[in-house]
Amino acid sequence: MKKLFILLGFITIVASAYSKNLQAYLSHAAFFSPKDGPYIETYLSVVGRTVHFISDANNKFQATVEISMVFRQNDIVKGFKKIDLNSPEIDDTCNINFTFMDQQRFQLPNGDYKMEIQIVDKNRPKAIPFKTSDSISINFPSGKINISGIQLVESYKTSVSSTAISKNGYDLVPFTINFYPQTINNLTFYAEVYNTDKLFKPEEKFLVNYYIESVETNKVISDYFKFKKEAPKSVIVEFNEFDISNLPSGNYYLVVEVKDKDNNSVAINKLFFQRSNPSVHFKAVDLATLDVRNTFAGMITNIDTLRDYIKSTYPISTQSEKLFAENSLKSSDIVLLQQYFLNFWTTRNEKDPAKSWATYYIEVLKVNHAYKTMIKKGYETDRGRVYLQYGPPNGITAVTSDPSALPYEIWQYYTLKNQRNKKFVFYEPDLVTNDYELIHSDAEGEVNNPAWQMLLNGRNNSTNNPDQNTTPGYYGGRANDYYNNPH
Repeated sequence: MKKLFILLGFITIVASAYSKNLQAYLSHAAFFSPKDGPYIETYLSVVGRTVHFISDANNKFQATVEISMVFRQNDIVKGFKKIDLNSPEIDDTCNINFTFMDQQRFQLPNGDYKMEIQIVDKNRPKAIPFKTSDSISINFPSGKINISGIQLVESYKTSVSSTAISKNGYDLVPFTINFYPQTINNLTFYAEVYNTDKLFKPEEKFLVNYYIESVETNKVISDYFKFKKEAPKSVIVEFNEFDISNLPSGNYYLVVEVKDKDNNSVAINKLFFQRSNPSVHFKAVDLATLDVRNTFAGMITNIDTLRDYIKSTYPISTQSEKLFAENSLKSSDIVLLQQYFLNFWTTRNEKDPAKSWATYYIEVLKVNHAYKTMIKKGYETDRGRVYLQYGPPNGITAVTSDPSALPYEIWQYYTLKNQRNKKFVFYEPDLVTNDYELIHSDAEGEVNNPAWQMLLNGRNNSTNNPDQNTTPGYYGGRANDYYNNPH
């Protein structure tokens, strides 16, 4: 059966909105209702300590934020809501250690949308509204197996009555960020599978696999794989969790995949998340069993050259690999470094690791030539790192003569792993070194700074308002236009 790879609108992309006094986290996921069609759920949590509480009619304290959400398609508004979100009432504002949440649903047909969010602390009337946006794609083809967006869940219970957070018999409190610190050791998720009854015969069993995959290696992480046998239905609920107490720090995908009886993948969806778990380390003991004789790694006998080669792999290394390599580079044990280097490339290409290294090294030479500075090799710069990690961009807008802004470049990728139409903004703050810093990207796991234009126009920005995240129109300035409509 032909493999179908389904991308459902950035599945659950987490954005962070922040200013001096307001911090909120937004995620969203696409679902399908057999009765009403596709819809987007948005999950917003506001950090209580970052908003203002005032006395209310009950002689308690309460905060209120105004949230505006707009969905546009070709500049036409397809969905809009404006709501006031109230915090719980509290007796004392000295120790505010909670978040308060909002969840909304928008019925939207299949298509591409721009989602615009504005958040205002209503108890700060002079505050500048916080604004951010994201691109969303909804794609639930009829007559094919589809997987919904993957919703991360903070907590859940059986539904007693239907509420805004109810879904198929459960009340699900969303986990609105895609970052799991060491203090959180369970990853719980919810997803739905659609239309298996249209593709499989009634008696035909199939598998739904869940697993955690390394972003850098595209390999399934050992001990993080589960499956369920299912029978065809119009909607199948997939509600499960992983114990991630032993999952090392790094970037991962949570994957939900449908396979037929012949083990062919017919639908797949992935959700990016990050894990911080400093207590779990790279298993160095495994390296001791590697025999590097007669391998490409064993032929690298100059330890300084080998160290440089290992450093050049940082842009594509997992967090655990990078930490281990940084510590190992201090060693004078060349065999250990050779074993590490061989293991690194064997993990990525077991059949021909030497070929993978040779191919990658060609790209290293390219970035060393294009992006080197007086004190950095190209692979050590932000542009070099992004190039090596994601490949060459589909388009680069380079501006060195904007009368208002520092020199900058905007890189656009049409596809980026399981994402579409992602951008990176670099700028040169010192004007002379060719060391362009990454100041904003809408890609998963990258620095996301809605106030990037303030940095870009810093030399001509007269305001000191910490809440402002957009700049006024400067003569000749076109950064916002180039970002929204790359050339």
